[in-house]
Amino acid sequence: MSERHDRLFELVRAATVHLLPAGGKDGPLWGSGFFVAPGWVLTAAHVLCRHLAADRTAAFRVRGEGVDAEARLADWLITDPRNPKVPLAEDLALVRLTGEHPHECVWLTDRAARHSGALKACGYYPGPPEAHFRMVDAVVNGQEDTHGLIIKPDIDLQSGMSGGPLLDPESGAVVGLIKSKRRDKDGGKAVAIAALRRFGETYRTVMAAHDRWHGEEPVSESGDNWIDLQGGPADGQGAAWTPRDRRQALALLAELPPPPDEPTVNVIAREARSGNKWPGATPELRTWRDGHGLLYAGTTPLDPLTFLRYLGLVEAHARARDAANPALADWITRRLRRDPRKDLHALARNVALPDELLPPPADHGPERVVISYPGPGEGPVVALLLDPVISAQPVRFFWQIWYDDGDGLPELHEADPSVHGCRPDELVQALRVPLGGLLESKDREGQPVPLEVGLPAEHFDTAVHRWRFADIAALNDPGHLGARRRLVLRALERRGYPDNLWRDRWQGITAGRRFEGWRMPPPGAVDATGYQAAERHRIPVMCRPAGQGTGNVAMKHALRGGHPVALWHTGPHPERGACPPECDTLHARVEKFLETLGSLAELPDRLRHVRQDISEQRPDSAWAEPLALLYDDPRRPLPAEETETVDAPL
Repeated sequence: MSERHDRLFELVRAATVHLLPAGGKDGPLWGSGFFVAPGWVLTAAHVLCRHLAADRTAAFRVRGEGVDAEARLADWLITDPRNPKVPLAEDLALVRLTGEHPHECVWLTDRAARHSGALKACGYYPGPPEAHFRMVDAVVNGQEDTHGLIIKPDIDLQSGMSGGPLLDPESGAVVGLIKSKRRDKDGGKAVAIAALRRFGETYRTVMAAHDRWHGEEPVSESGDNWIDLQGGPADGQGAAWTPRDRRQALALLAELPPPPDEPTVNVIAREARSGNKWPGATPELRTWRDGHGLLYAGTTPLDPLTFLRYLGLVEAHARARDAANPALADWITRRLRRDPRKDLHALARNVALPDELLPPPADHGPERVVISYPGPGEGPVVALLLDPVISAQPVRFFWQIWYDDGDGLPELHEADPSVHGCRPDELVQALRVPLGGLLESKDREGQPVPLEVGLPAEHFDTAVHRWRFADIAALNDPGHLGARRRLVLRALERRGYPDNLWRDRWQGITAGRRFEGWRMPPPGAVDATGYQAAERHRIPVMCRPAGQGTGNVAMKHALRGGHPVALWHTGPHPERGACPPECDTLHARVEKFLETLGSLAELPDRLRHVRQDISEQRPDSAWAEPLALLYDDPRRPLPAEETETVDAPL
């Protein structure tokens, strides 16, 4: 190892700590951790879980070189502290010192791409007489789940090192955190630093503090600085993006208001890359720093002009919202002067926000803005597929969550890991984290991402528009899914490739600008007569549930007749005899509602407006509370089902 590496190792040692019980006397070592920002320690959640499960507010000690301080848990990712085995993706905790203490902080990689290859594993192990710091060579030779790293065998991770940092000596950045050694063998597992993004708002706070601290160019007691010891392009004529450039850029970004949503960061990063997408899946993008981390080819930074273009777009976004930072604009100009390629400077100098990122007009007037439903290539959509378990009684569902970013084929985001599936009353709790988290991460400022729920016709009366993932919602936030976002049902029977009848009827109804309701089934009629011959501008409307009896027969006729859109009342209805008077009222109200449409794509958001009125208890809107909407676009069918059948478990 070089002298540079040795000096870098001293810095990581100075930032690494171990955790102990509270009190004046030494106690048993709980595990390791490391400073990531002033007063903030990152450690493994399982290091604290057994000691704080009963009382998360209990104090304990953090000790390292020159630091012996009281601390408390700020947050952890654990969903069930009683579980003796902490899942890999949840094994992170943030600790806050209760007072101010000077200390070193590691440099955290901004790249979301997981590390592969040689690194240094650091941490403390028990005495006697006191805990000792240890650094060992390690190699990451595999990955697990979304954020897991596999450390190859023949590496001895001693007890107590859990929670310690994994340092990449070449880039001079901490890329992960030690989770555990393997049971009865060498090697172990680690968590990639990108998993920190799952802390949401706390992550934003910590990373802003991290980048500001390093941006002040602090010098350790040895006279060294993290950035000066990092590998990468050296400072020269400005034709390479250097560690010092990165430090200054991230420090300036930390002074801006955080991005309003993840898609904004995604759009700006892609715009900076001249429309070229980064390889692999898109990671969570909580901060402007995370967008900076997309501007790499493997471990190598892209051209400096790409980074300056990204910074210019971020600055333009802030300036358009009266939140400009003159220091950022000035630094972009000064950094551009150092680049010798004058003929290419326009790439970074002449930047303009895409129309979709321009701020909305200050006053929309009394009318609400209606957001058209996206077709293929027109925007993102989340799809939840609920597939009944064959032969299961009572009914249970296996679920799949798909994400379509509008630029390609949908990708499977997460699937039901259970063996037996979920009962209907278990679905909201099971989907709270995977579906609720995905929706939150993909929502645009003022434009929540649409949600499509695929169900067989027998289960069309599942009241998904009443689901609520947040136990506590803000007073001004309509917490129910149907009031918050465009929510539509889709026929699971139609997944895969659309037939010509479905496609032709879609083309016919979307070509029009006038829509009328078509009462189905016609009074006294339950056969298929007329479903295929119905006029294209007429939308089937049913005043009875679609999942049973006459309503289910009528809905299946409509689906076989190619109807892509339908409205129905999910509440009870007499199976025999004439419709009660309330049905005539419902059909009249739906007819008046359909007259407000300027295009079929307005229908889901117009219904959302009505549901929001219901959520806010506005008068004259309760009629639509049990109304469900089928909106089944054959141009973007649900993903095809697996070829193997799904049977009820024994």
